Order: sequence, then C-alpha cells, then structure tokens
Amino acid sequence: MLRKVWLVRHGQADWNLQHRYMSSADRPLTPYGQRQAQALARFFAPRQVDVIVHSGLSRTESTAQTIAAGRPLALAADVRWREADHGAWEGLTYRQVWQRYPEDAARRAADPLHHAPPGGESLARMAERVRQAWDDLADRYAGLRLIVVTHAGPIQALLCMTMGVPLAQHWRWRIDLGSVSALDCYPNTTILRMVNHLPPLLEREC
Repeated sequence: MLRKVWLVRHGQADWNLQHRYMSSADRPLTPYGQRQAQALARFFAPRQVDVIVHSGLSRTESTAQTIAAGRPLALAADVRWREADHGAWEGLTYRQVWQRYPEDAARRAADPLHHAPPGGESLARMAERVRQAWDDLADRYAGLRLIVVTHAGPIQALLCMTMGVPLAQHWRWRIDLGSVSALDCYPNTTILRMVNHLPPLLEREC
C-alpha cells in the first residue's frame, strides 16, 4: 500500500500555448513552464518525498528534475503515465481537427470513452494502462511517498477510479498545467487531500 501520492501535471509546453493536440510528441517546456516547475520545487521543498515517477517525455522529466534538484530522490520513467495517444490529430490545433476530421471529432466528442482519433487511443484504453501503472506503484513502492509527474488525462482518470466517479465524468476534474493533486492511501480507502492546487510563482517570475 502506498502512503501518499502527489499527482503533478507538467508545466506549460510550447504546444499547450499553441492549443495543439499533444500526447506522445516530445515537446519542451516554455520559459513559463520552467517557472511553473520552479514553483512546484518550492512547494515540495519542505515535504518528505521518496520517489518521483514521470511519463518519460521531456516536459514531465524536466518538471521532475526541477522538483528533485538538490535532493537525493530516485527518478523513474513509466510510459504508462502518458496522455491518451491522439494519433493523426497529434500536433494539430483544435480547429484544424474539426476542419480535417469532422466526423471523427464529432464521434470522439460524443463518446470519448470508446471513440479514439484515427490511429489513436480511447479514454477507456488510456485509463486501463493508468490503472495498471497505479497498481504497480502500490506493489513497488509500498509505504513510500511518491510524486507522479504526468498529464491531465491520466490524473483525471485516476481521480475517477479512486473517488468512485464514472470515467465518463472525467472532465469534471479541472487539472491545470503546473498543478498538484494529492491522495492519502489507506488499507480500505483513499482520501483526496488536494486537487488542482497551483503553487504561486514568485513576483519576479510572473
């Protein structure tokens, strides 16, 4: 059984700023995203953490490394914590998707659980790999305090699972870039301590 898990969405990447679909593309943090990572590092500085897991992309790894800077923390990559694969939509803006794939976009909007972008991944499929990754964390890091630096979709899916919310209602969890959510894990239940907390930037970083 895990003790405490902090769920962190990475800082802003360039395609976030451009409103492009982004999942497996390895896009870098913007300068603002780097400042968000620094704010996360300050948030975690007084808190005990044993391990940081990230999704293996530069935007999550950079966020994790910034949080861990100067601390003897183990970092581990697990691709199962990546965002749902957007397939043919990867790199397109939201408007471009509706212009080029109107039927697929409409089906996806109507039922994201079961309809995936062409060559991509449905929400249900993504949630299943996140469930497997979560179960493996409990086996591998029992009794430890973890940070998982991941993406909005996996955080929303995990909160649905642990809080007994239907996966179709995933959109009800607002998960901003650079945010922190926290789960306290007990033998028979999980308590949501915090959701979508945004550590403040220093005035000179705003």
